Amino acid sequence: MNRHPRRQFLKTAALTAFAGPNIIRAADSKQKIRVACVGIGQMGNGAVSGSRDEEIVAFCDVDWRELGGRSAAEIAKKHPKVPKFTDFREMLDKKGSEIDAVLVSTPDHIHFPAAMAAMEAKKHLFVQKPLAHNIWQVRTLQKAAKKYGVQTVMGNQGHCWEGIRLVKEWFEAGVLGEVKEVHCWTDRPKGKVGFINPPPTQAAKTAPVPEGLSWDLWQGPVAPRDYSPEYLPQFWRGWWDYGCGGLGDIGCHCLDAPFWALQLGMPEKVEVVEQEKWENRAYTAPASHIIFHFA
Repeated sequence: MNRHPRRQFLKTAALTAFAGPNIIRAADSKQKIRVACVGIGQMGNGAVSGSRDEEIVAFCDVDWRELGGRSAAEIAKKHPKVPKFTDFREMLDKKGSEIDAVLVSTPDHIHFPAAMAAMEAKKHLFVQKPLAHNIWQVRTLQKAAKKYGVQTVMGNQGHCWEGIRLVKEWFEAGVLGEVKEVHCWTDRPKGKVGFINPPPTQAAKTAPVPEGLSWDLWQGPVAPRDYSPEYLPQFWRGWWDYGCGGLGDIGCHCLDAPFWALQLGMPEKVEVVEQEKWENRAYTAPASHIIFHFA
């Protein structure tokens, strides 16, 4: 990190529509920030496009299949000179001296190991929401950021748009009056974006691992399972081993405004009032009603 010692590499978390970081350099620096992207397919598209004014020095993805659209293979074709890796540990070992910052846009269950590896290598860090897969991981990442002295940002595109600022301004101006309750809802996980619809009632149907996919690396730290097309490239969010369900996927968007405007902090209690009867414990329930209680 000798080129930018302790410099705040993300002056703002302005994001693209696909939640990629728009990295803005300090005014006194003419050097481009050297970024490595871990996960460049799907949501990772935004990380790549948001770094277009910087120097992209490495791509890492475990799925290099020719799937068209927003796949990693298609993105890499637009940047033919950028080295490609399938293991972020190998990328950090071989390209570490050339990397200033790492952008993590993988499925939820890989956020923690990729982020920890980057911080241990003293790299500044951008991680897509949700920050991690469980509370312990979040707290451990917070400690690591302090220990290694790196700058960190969690990507949440909704927080960078005008709507959430209007809500905060309305509350602070007294337009909303005294707020006693806030009701938020979403169509997830029954919606068609990122979830299987209708939700699966049984274990995922297995299939041979397709060529171009490093299945073991995709699974990362979770218990090994056989490959299934019901997991990727899009539908991992509802499977508890890999995603955080509807609340983890959309809660950080629809709950962001009340948490920020009302300065809620941590809840005293979280109550599951009602949950649709559901037998498939490996997959998120189709619907639930949850109440957060605050002092």
